[in-house]
Amino acid sequence: MRTTRLLLRSGLTVAAAAALPIWLAGPAGAVSGISVNTTGSTVSVTTSACTQVNGSWGTASLLTSSQGSFAQGRQVALSGTSVTQSAAWSGVSPGTYTVVVVCSNGITAGTQAVIVAPPSKPTISATSAPSPSRGVMGGTGGTAHDYGPVTIAVGGALVGVGLIATGWVLRRRSKPYRL
Repeated sequence: MRTTRLLLRSGLTVAAAAALPIWLAGPAGAVSGISVNTTGSTVSVTTSACTQVNGSWGTASLLTSSQGSFAQGRQVALSGTSVTQSAAWSGVSPGTYTVVVVCSNGITAGTQAVIVAPPSKPTISATSAPSPSRGVMGGTGGTAHDYGPVTIAVGGALVGVGLIATGWVLRRRSKPYRL
């Protein structure tokens, strides 16, 4: 009875593990056939999934979140070769968009979300003093001043005396009958 349950459990686990790659290869796990890039206010899309039909590669559409259908977005015809097709939009305002590429045979090559960032403002430095010639003098002081061997020996002796005193106090506390 126990062996049967164990075999049943392990068999179900093996079956689930074997079905996982098949499930991931289905439509839900399919990789988009497009590549979307943004440079400033320009959005471009590249694909190699379309074939030319009647002189057309297909169309690419740039949709905002409020536009629900492919026909409402900014459509651009794909151009390119049999290896790579591309489209671009310039003057795109900052926001979140969805790029949809539909080939001329009616098959969707891919859909991908893209964020167009607002243009960055140049930073202005308010300091006009020249930088130090010896670099940053940070740290605990050892980098700013060179101490002699006598100072280092006295500091080492103080650390050693502190360690011995700490050991003596701890030993005395743990055994009250000893010195």
